[in-house]
Amino acid sequence: MKENMRVFTPDDIAEHNESKYQGVLVAAKYARELNILPREAQPLADQKKLSTRALEAITSGQVDYRLVKRRRPESE
Repeated sequence: MKENMRVFTPDDIAEHNESKYQGVLVAAKYARELNILPREAQPLADQKKLSTRALEAITSGQVDYRLVKRRRPESE
């Protein structure tokens, strides 16, 4: 049996983040990090897609993150 699609509204995402855009970017990065983990080490190791699992973690406030300024290469 196929589960119904989970919908995340912009307000859901912005609730635990500075903005909805930042929340989506963090969720995408978190999904990429989940993807490199071995299957048995992944949290919530069920059949949900990685993007869904990442958005669930972001909207519930389970993911702690900090923004790091990007270093610009020194021009010669």
